[in-house]
Amino acid sequence: MDRSSTPFRKRLVGWLGQLKSILLALGLVLVVRTVLAEPYRVPTPSMVPTLLVGDELIASKYAYGYSKYSSPIGLMPDFAGRLLGKLPERGDVIVFRLPRDPSTTYVKRLIGLPGDRIQMQDGRLYINGTIVARRAAGPRTGDGQLYIETLPGGREHEIVELSDTDRHDNTPVFVVPAGHYFMMGDNRDNSLDSRIAAEDGGVGFVPEDNLVARADLILLSRNPDVSWLDVTQWPHFLRLSRSLDRIN
Repeated sequence: MDRSSTPFRKRLVGWLGQLKSILLALGLVLVVRTVLAEPYRVPTPSMVPTLLVGDELIASKYAYGYSKYSSPIGLMPDFAGRLLGKLPERGDVIVFRLPRDPSTTYVKRLIGLPGDRIQMQDGRLYINGTIVARRAAGPRTGDGQLYIETLPGGREHEIVELSDTDRHDNTPVFVVPAGHYFMMGDNRDNSLDSRIAAEDGGVGFVPEDNLVARADLILLSRNPDVSWLDVTQWPHFLRLSRSLDRIN
């Protein structure tokens, strides 16, 4: 027996043990991110004021059940429908896969349910022929006017309007097909959403299979205007007042 190989064998056994622990940890993380919750970062201002660029979200994967898009790295089998499916509610902020490019993830607010008739007229939202109530909440820091919009059923959320005459403030009537949903951004004049058809580079109607998770919590928020290199601005790098805020 070559005793000189004994230290190497011990090191090999140690490496294999560490590799096993790493794989188990990665497997646990993958299961949690597929079944329970997954973090997402907000890259655009389309959901201002509810979500800001740099917000880090925790989204509940179990809220609507599971589809072929539930795995963060594409490990789910290709199947139609949802396992343990639950219906979303109007007003939910939802993470979903873009219908025309499922490799892209969007986050918007659910406005239209299957069978609903959705229309914008002069900047006002109509659902099934009835105008959706809104009340002014003061000017927003920067551009735009803040409003509080009240959806059918009484659920309220803030929106921003730059004007009521923007290019998507007057639309035809959209009839939401069965098994699909109509999504809009809270930043009404700066959102690529279901008001723009997929063939025109927009979102269009979102199939229920494309729903990934319900955005529930802002874990933390990083100010994208502050650089790590600017030491004097480090105290402003994190927007601590937004940390652990529930998403309305």
